[in-house]
Amino acid sequence: MRKVLLTGGAGYLGSVLCERLLGAGYQVTVVDNLMYGQQSLAHLSADPRFEFVLGDVREKSLMCRLVKEADVLVLLAAVVGATACDRDPWLARSVNLEAIRLCNHLRSPSQLVIFPTTNSGYGTKSGDTHCTEETPLEPISLYGQTKVEAEAELLQTANVITLRLATVFGMSPRMRVDLLVNHFVYAAVMDGYMVIFEKDFKRNYIHVRDVADCFLHCIENAGKMAGRPYNVGLDSANLSKEELANKVKEYVPHFYLHFAPVGRDPDQRNYIVSNRRLREAGFEARRSIDDGIQELLKGYRMMGRAPWRNV
Repeated sequence: MRKVLLTGGAGYLGSVLCERLLGAGYQVTVVDNLMYGQQSLAHLSADPRFEFVLGDVREKSLMCRLVKEADVLVLLAAVVGATACDRDPWLARSVNLEAIRLCNHLRSPSQLVIFPTTNSGYGTKSGDTHCTEETPLEPISLYGQTKVEAEAELLQTANVITLRLATVFGMSPRMRVDLLVNHFVYAAVMDGYMVIFEKDFKRNYIHVRDVADCFLHCIENAGKMAGRPYNVGLDSANLSKEELANKVKEYVPHFYLHFAPVGRDPDQRNYIVSNRRLREAGFEARRSIDDGIQELLKGYRMMGRAPWRNV
């Protein structure tokens, strides 16, 4: 039984990935400081293959012990998003970069590292040409800069796979409504209207469960995938914000949309992405934007107005 150490495993992605890994027969240890007070992994406590450690990924003595016991390191712990990073730049750099350096220093070359970064690292492009893994990275926000720098350092060492995630959507035990698809559907259901800026800016999207499936695929195919970055998104979901909003409106007809120059994306994300390299490695996302919107509409009926944001 292979042992996976999952940092930040109680978060939006980690709480879905934990279930997926346990279901595939792995032994999973999560280390998380529960900074949002979440109880997203409580339902896994009865599984003898699951272990939880309340702790800080920047604590060397703790991570030395945990890293030593693992076969695979999945480094999810991060201050996520431009707004959250700008609120506390020191925390962002210490978690998003220094803690990654620490784990990489503590592990042996035989231990696989899977690290999610963000395709917001591509920054502002034309929105007309597909970004591949060879496209120069030009992150604008501190969030993008820390993730890109951590990826570059990891890829200089052995047995590493980095995943440049598209904007993730879908329900999770540790829900977030500040992610764009989730946010648009939430606004449609709870408010009935939205004012949207930079309506023509494009980006790529992917369902949170497809991301979890991709992590599992990477673990099981590390021999042929290690040493490279991979874009992780849905090829059919290179959409502008206007296109996304109108897609949500198909399911919530009373959703009133107004487009106006009243704001600015701190990441200035405007790109479309090619996921060809990942597809050639044997993995392709399969859950559509339509699937996600319908799922979110069901989920939001149970949530109400709760503090499900990272900002």
